[in-house]
Amino acid sequence: MRLSPLRSVPRVDLLIGLAIIALGTLEAFTDAKDYGAAQNPELWWVGQALVTGVLVWYRRRAPVAVFILMILAQYAWHRQGNESCPVWQLAALLIVFHTIGAHLPFKPGGAWALVGILVFDSGAVDHRFLPFQEVVYLTVMFGSAYVTGLALRGYLLRAHRMAERAARLELERERRAAEAVAAERNRIARELHDVVAHSVSMMVMQAGVLRRRMGTAQEDGPSPEAEILGGIEQAGRDAVEELRIMLGALRMPQDEALPQPGLDMVPNLISTVGTSGLRVTLETEGEPVHLAPGLDLSAYRIVQEALTNAVKYAGDADVRIRIAYRPDRLELEITDNGGGAGPALSTGNGLIGMRERAELFGGSLDAGPLPQGGYRVRATLPISQGVPMSEATN
Repeated sequence: MRLSPLRSVPRVDLLIGLAIIALGTLEAFTDAKDYGAAQNPELWWVGQALVTGVLVWYRRRAPVAVFILMILAQYAWHRQGNESCPVWQLAALLIVFHTIGAHLPFKPGGAWALVGILVFDSGAVDHRFLPFQEVVYLTVMFGSAYVTGLALRGYLLRAHRMAERAARLELERERRAAEAVAAERNRIARELHDVVAHSVSMMVMQAGVLRRRMGTAQEDGPSPEAEILGGIEQAGRDAVEELRIMLGALRMPQDEALPQPGLDMVPNLISTVGTSGLRVTLETEGEPVHLAPGLDLSAYRIVQEALTNAVKYAGDADVRIRIAYRPDRLELEITDNGGGAGPALSTGNGLIGMRERAELFGGSLDAGPLPQGGYRVRATLPISQGVPMSEATN
């Protein structure tokens, strides 16, 4: 369904055009003889008022065309024998001069306004020699209309530039705030690691030394005190592991502190590259366990980065993703037999970003081309004893 052309006309222009049509119709029935008409009413004035009002409706869309047509309408008006210009026509002329200043750049707008003023001042419209006083009057009147439009254009341009500058400043402020938050989070993580993790590690080490001394001193087996110290040692190790994971999550980007995908979403990730020409296979070794959220997200991002790199550089190739759950570590291996990509991977921080994610959790990552061709990314991430998914879902 097509909308009416009037729907696209600004309401202000629509009202101004209707007012000109109404005023022209009123003058056609009441004041036609005062402007040199032969009779009163002069019905053809209504048609010209209607044309003038419609031109005003579309003055913003085609300012130059409306400007020229308005001058031609004035020429036709005077060729009919009318001696002077009625109020509604004068108002329409002032509006189009204003529009030239408001909606055209300075040089073309000023040139068109000057041409219009010269046309009227020269008497080309009404075929008569204009006295000096009338020339001054027309020049000041039409020139003032153009200057008001020019002033409006300058104001709108300044307002637009100020709005853009405010938007840029707001983005810059948000960026600096985010950087400040990230820096503070990193500072807190470093202090917690330096103070708490070091202290707990020393406690674990001392408890282990004392437990071993007590165990060697007892010939008939470990004493109850040694078993208690063993429990303290294991609890300390678990606390250090959990603290390391928490600090890793604290040092991650702030948007990744929200719920994020994990390795269980890798099949969905593979389905998104099904139309890229790659043939991707997924192999899982061992029994999947529930990982800490930060570790699970980092493992997923490593697989995602390596797979994205293969899509971008490997071409029509076979990609093998291997996820191995070991008792103390998680192994990730993404291999393709394409052309390889070198160290510059595609999204995020590429290879550097993947290596940082692995090292954040005490792991390692290596990547490089294979001798037989292709490319391999391999990561090892230490994990604490996780809960098997089969038990966690029961």
